[in-house]
Amino acid sequence: MPLVGIGDIIRDAPAGVGAFNVVQLEHAEAIAAGAERAGAPVVLQISENCVRYHGALAPVAAASLAVARASSVPVAVHLDHACDRALVEEAVELGIGSVMFDASALPDEENAALTAEVAAWCHRRGVWVEAELGEIGGKDGVHAPGARTRPHEAAGYVARTGVDALAVAVGSSHAMTTRDAVLDLALIAELRAAVPVPLVLHGSSGVPDDTLRAAVRHGMKKINIATHLNRAFTRAIRDRLAAAPEAVDPRTYVRAGRDAVAAEVAHLLRVLGG
Repeated sequence: MPLVGIGDIIRDAPAGVGAFNVVQLEHAEAIAAGAERAGAPVVLQISENCVRYHGALAPVAAASLAVARASSVPVAVHLDHACDRALVEEAVELGIGSVMFDASALPDEENAALTAEVAAWCHRRGVWVEAELGEIGGKDGVHAPGARTRPHEAAGYVARTGVDALAVAVGSSHAMTTRDAVLDLALIAELRAAVPVPLVLHGSSGVPDDTLRAAVRHGMKKINIATHLNRAFTRAIRDRLAAAPEAVDPRTYVRAGRDAVAAEVAHLLRVLGG
């Protein structure tokens, strides 16, 4: 299937769109397999932390783009939480069609000015841009985990920057290993009414299924999940090695992690789809 853009996926999706982080090739394969199992589009996300882990963007980008092209369902490839403008530009050159430019650790005026520059540069090249006003909970920076995005500030930020989607703080936190986050559903509805672009929920690993469904009903569109899948991947490998401690071929145990992620992606896409 030809590469599709995240904007097309979001526009055509009747409910929520799952966006899952790639750490290595097996993650990309598993996410695409889970999407095929669910019969739903999906987003493969490559974070700046992932690039740092691999030492370069090009290899993991090439692998993710190849997996996306080979899929029987629409798969978009997205650069997630890029704080470095040079990395954004490299991603665009490599063929990645959407980016999340993260200037949220800067004062709001600097964030808006720099994000507007990056968005304009990307738009001239047909690239979709997500950004963040302030900072989502669970990361060091300008806000505590209890941060909340104010609707009028979010609308003003979108107007000043021209971004295509906005990540907002409504009660989730990055890197949660328990699924007990409590979202402010009324705030999501207020943000949806005030903001003219799709809303993005970061830190969704800590959000239980029923709350994810409710968040989508109240106006969330793109749902980012990473840690939850990494827990499933690690747990499956740990169980496989415990059952076969003599195993030395990584294919015999990494496959278990890949299969676990595929199953969880299929489940989550069904949750987000209604």
